[in-house]
Amino acid sequence: MKKALCITGGIVFALFVLLATASTYMLHFALASDPNRADSDSCYRQLFAAYPETREWVDSLRAAGALRDSFVTMPTGERHHALYIDRGAGKTAVLIHGWRDCAVKFLWLGRLYERELGYNVVMPELHACGESEGRWIRMGWRDRLDVKHWMEAFRTDTMAVHGVSMGAATAMMLSGEAMPEGLRSLHFVADCGYTSVWDEFEGEMKAQFGLPPFPLMYTSSLLCKALCGWSFGEASAQKQVAHCPYPMLFIHGGSDTFVPTGMVYKLYGAKPEPKALWVAPGSGHAASYRDHKEEYARRVREFLAR
Repeated sequence: MKKALCITGGIVFALFVLLATASTYMLHFALASDPNRADSDSCYRQLFAAYPETREWVDSLRAAGALRDSFVTMPTGERHHALYIDRGAGKTAVLIHGWRDCAVKFLWLGRLYERELGYNVVMPELHACGESEGRWIRMGWRDRLDVKHWMEAFRTDTMAVHGVSMGAATAMMLSGEAMPEGLRSLHFVADCGYTSVWDEFEGEMKAQFGLPPFPLMYTSSLLCKALCGWSFGEASAQKQVAHCPYPMLFIHGGSDTFVPTGMVYKLYGAKPEPKALWVAPGSGHAASYRDHKEEYARRVREFLAR
């Protein structure tokens, strides 16, 4: 009997260690920051390779001293970074990058708003991304409050919040919060965002590792709560957009498998009017602008004019 109890206890302990190790691995896999995140030279090389039309525009901004670094101290005490382009307009766009990315690699979106749409541009780098402090990526959930802080710091009468991938989820998670006072007009654009962190991680765990959600998703979420202060289940863009009274344009690639295209229909269904939807034919994840530049710009322009 004693021997059986010892064996059972050993098995339980081994399973606990295995699950704890797997949960720690999953958290690092999903939320650890890029060790080269502040290498802006590499980011510019990637930007110019993917969007060569941005090079001349960036050079002209630099020559005029118009592409600036901005730093703010968040209520948590952490120092966060953004790129800022001031064209003296009465309207400002807050543009939010994707997972493990930085503002520089999304200057293609900054070019659209500054050059073609006539906006001032603020491009925050989220917690643990780019030059912003922090250890763990937060998948947009707590980032939503940081973006609100940037909105308050650069507030104008007319504002737009446009995010891509994790940035889109951040924008949607923000949209259900009380907005800064004094805004006359506010629009949201969500390009290929996920319904929730739980849904996205569950799908990737199945796609990459062939694993069901139980038990690893649950233990990893508990570990995230202990280390980062939030859980996978609470980080829901779908729940937040249900409380958003502002106009929102949903964009998604019709062939997106990383954030499956089906997610956008759930998000669109949850959002009350006013809203609009465009599914870019044949585009993969975060590729709608690259594949359909003129139509992307036209749809954003027409939406913001509403």
